[in-house]
Amino acid sequence: VQLQASGGGLVQAGGSLRLSCAASGTTFGLNAVGWYRQAPGNQREVVARISSDRTAYYADAVKGRFTISRDIRKNTLYLQMNSLKPEDTAIYYCNLVKKTGEYWGQGTLVTVSS
Repeated sequence: VQLQASGGGLVQAGGSLRLSCAASGTTFGLNAVGWYRQAPGNQREVVARISSDRTAYYADAVKGRFTISRDIRKNTLYLQMNSLKPEDTAIYYCNLVKKTGEYWGQGTLVTVSS
């Protein structure tokens, strides 16, 4: 099982990025999926999740700016990030929770300059 995250980069404040997470060896299906981030010196925190009942959750810090979605046919998870702020700078990780276990992507770095 492998989750490959991509789409990170350097962007100015106010800009947008779309992160992608492609799964191989497994499928996202309708399982719980999410995006987490970890800034230097901080613990990993949840950014956005979709639960198995398809309920979306967003951290207060990103509500109204980020959107999580998945394309079952492409077996890919996305995170659209708009109106980025310097405090969004972090390594972003995708996550999948199945009955067989919990899986993490390798992380993609997002840097937002002021």
